[in-house]
Amino acid sequence: MRSIIEIYEVASGNVTELLAVEGRIEAPNWAPSGDWLLVNGDGRLFRVPFDRPALVPVNSGAAVRCNNDHGISPDGTTIILSSHHEGTGSQVYVMPVAGGEPVKVSPEAPSWWHGVSPDGRVLTYVAARGGSRVIDVYTLVPGAEETRLTRGEGHCDGPDFSPDGASIYYNCDRGGHAQIWVMAADGSGQRQLFEDGFVNWFPHPSPDGQRLLYLAYPAGTTGHPADLEVALVLCDPDGRNRRRVREFTGGQGTINVPCWAPDGSAFAYVRFEP
Repeated sequence: MRSIIEIYEVASGNVTELLAVEGRIEAPNWAPSGDWLLVNGDGRLFRVPFDRPALVPVNSGAAVRCNNDHGISPDGTTIILSSHHEGTGSQVYVMPVAGGEPVKVSPEAPSWWHGVSPDGRVLTYVAARGGSRVIDVYTLVPGAEETRLTRGEGHCDGPDFSPDGASIYYNCDRGGHAQIWVMAADGSGQRQLFEDGFVNWFPHPSPDGQRLLYLAYPAGTTGHPADLEVALVLCDPDGRNRRRVREFTGGQGTINVPCWAPDGSAFAYVRFEP
């Protein structure tokens, strides 16, 4: 498997290859400083500097089974990561952006991080509780009790805050297959943005509030597998004016987590070559 990290510039539609490596690298986050990406591979985290693109290891202490649900706090000081290293399922942790020993913040497993509010206070993630396999959306202010926002209406995933912090976008299959939904940050007002035949995952609003990016799987896809012919779709924040801007082999690991440049001018993603 070969992983290619690319940058898509929204205004021009230009695509730039940043780094191609052997093996599976996933889920680029764009650092708030604008000059590096955070990715994962083989259970570890890596920086990819823009000036000298390469996989630069990040010390994540005991977290050596990191998955592709990770990110960076808006102030650029903290990495938020999800890892299985405690052996009980995925849990959410925080650590300094330079690396260090992770501190667990999720109350129990399994929990997979996906977003953080613009002020950095509130995390949003998906989790299964009480022995159920149903995945729901939660929010958490570290140190307080978690808040459940969806109630088993279907498999819900990929929550990400709007740039004003008032809304959370997510995907859910409550209508039969995964579509893009939005709700207020307290879980009220849940509504589906549009209806189409594709299986749509991982919505990410741009930091400037102008666009929404998501991943479209072929009709009939179950879950969010790897190595399918997928598309990246841009649309208005309300779901109108949808356009497929890139098509390639991808899926799991392509844009699981927030991936926009800080100014909303571009986004990063990973495509794969067998």
